[in-house]
Amino acid sequence: MNQLTRNEKRLWAGSVLLTVLAFGIFDRENWLTLAASLIGVTSLIFNAKGNPFGQLLMVLFSVLYGIISYSFRYYGEMLTYLGMTGPMALFSLIAWLRHPFKGQRSEVAVNTLTRTEALLSVLLTGAVTYVFFFILRAFGTQNLALSTLSVATSFLAVYLTFRRSAQYALAYAANDVVLIALWVIAARTDASYISVAVCFVMFLVNDLYGYVSWQQMRRRQAASSGSCAQ
Repeated sequence: MNQLTRNEKRLWAGSVLLTVLAFGIFDRENWLTLAASLIGVTSLIFNAKGNPFGQLLMVLFSVLYGIISYSFRYYGEMLTYLGMTGPMALFSLIAWLRHPFKGQRSEVAVNTLTRTEALLSVLLTGAVTYVFFFILRAFGTQNLALSTLSVATSFLAVYLTFRRSAQYALAYAANDVVLIALWVIAARTDASYISVAVCFVMFLVNDLYGYVSWQQMRRRQAASSGSCAQ
């Protein structure tokens, strides 16, 4: 936590406080949900700093969130996080550790994608989404359209994270919006899921900050090294 600025500590503390309050008001039983939410918001503040520790926490969050998703038959979320987001967070952890900025293991070197790779990321996202649509439909996934959109935004986010692109945070922010909608729908059946929706509202705020932070990192690293790190 010493790496965080005063405002970042306030953002983290505020996210934790609102998450705990939501749990206390709407849930008070599913402690796994609270644990996953707290791990998730903590991972995002470290990701915003380009710290690989955030990716380690994301692996743990993915496992817990997959279990929570299974409880409401959101099989798309379960498959996405256990089969894609979790493993890709592990690969991202390795990639971030292998590309530190000037040897600083606590800060990854920001990468700028070429136009070709940016196009490739879009094509890969389309292909993965197409395949997952039929898988999710076969599993009888609830809210199929939104679940499929969640797969698309999740895959793009994890790919950009792996490639150390600042755009990863915008992709995750888009995913957060989809997940807020999914869990608000779930809360109509079980009010305890409101706490999960609040968790992703906090994710959205932190991911938007993450994009701002990475843009600042990119400029600072470029000024320090003379060009963007590749």
